[in-house]
Amino acid sequence: MQKLKVNDEVVVLAGKSKGRTGTVQKINWKKDTVLVSGVNMVKKTIKASQENPEGGIIDIEAPLHISNVAVVSPETKKATRIRIEVKDGKKVRVATACGSVID
Repeated sequence: MQKLKVNDEVVVLAGKSKGRTGTVQKINWKKDTVLVSGVNMVKKTIKASQENPEGGIIDIEAPLHISNVAVVSPETKKATRIRIEVKDGKKVRVATACGSVID
């Protein structure tokens, strides 16, 4: 069982987007990176095409290293670590800070 999943609410711990929160859109386990919505925005130039005849510069989200994000606790609304516990024969994710189960 993974400690971080898609659609988790996370907070950025380091980098230019430190302190911002967002939801996880994509996780790349081979590169240990995570894509968070609205965080770590970078400018990218795009070539003119039929869909975008003008081309130009757009803002996109760049991936962050997985160690630079932490899950937001549902009760305290602060960054917390996650531990895996067995409850009723099933593995569940539990927030270390408050002890609440994370879905």
